[in-house]
Amino acid sequence: MSTVLLTGFGDWVGSKNNPAKAVALALDGEEIAGAKVVAHVPPSVFDEMIPSVTEQIDQLRPEVVISMGEFGGRSMLTVERLAQNYLDAPRYGIGDEAGKQPQRPIAADGPAAYYTTLPIRAMVKAMRAAGVPADISDTAATFGCNLLMYGVLHHIAVNKLPIRAGWVHQPTFPETAALEQNLGLPSMHLDTQVKGLRVAIEAIMTHPTDINDPVKSVFQF
Repeated sequence: MSTVLLTGFGDWVGSKNNPAKAVALALDGEEIAGAKVVAHVPPSVFDEMIPSVTEQIDQLRPEVVISMGEFGGRSMLTVERLAQNYLDAPRYGIGDEAGKQPQRPIAADGPAAYYTTLPIRAMVKAMRAAGVPADISDTAATFGCNLLMYGVLHHIAVNKLPIRAGWVHQPTFPETAALEQNLGLPSMHLDTQVKGLRVAIEAIMTHPTDINDPVKSVFQF
């Protein structure tokens, strides 16, 4: 049976209700389209998150790695197209759980960017068909999510591993959007997010390569 490594984050710079962790744990152990889902929650610390996930990759040797993170302000599940070789925490005015705010390349010897190797058009089309709002995004920003996405793809490329990998960003939960400081923030219920990731995994496992159908999109900030 194939293995899908599904990663999420826990507490992160004040967020105590991270959908990435909740969705990963909700799907942990499920069998989807001939693949077993194994969840992993890396530490929300810049220096530790990449080694935490690459260790899991080397142990499990999954066929697919899907990482997830919360992107407050987005209204849909957004599948990232690329990760860039830069971490720029100071621009956001926040750091990691260790309080660090680095500004540096992620891999000194790495390329400027990596494209995801997941079938992102097929994923988005499948999620929309299932009634889950979804879109393609061209920017994973330059914070922790981009750091981990780049780090995973770099590890796979350097070691020439037969693994497809990429990233899905998530809206906040309604409970977070209901807080007075977040009024007006888009949100999505846990059940909808779990459904979306389940359908996305099905699309990945049934599409070794992406479809060529155009996907209507809106710009994702």
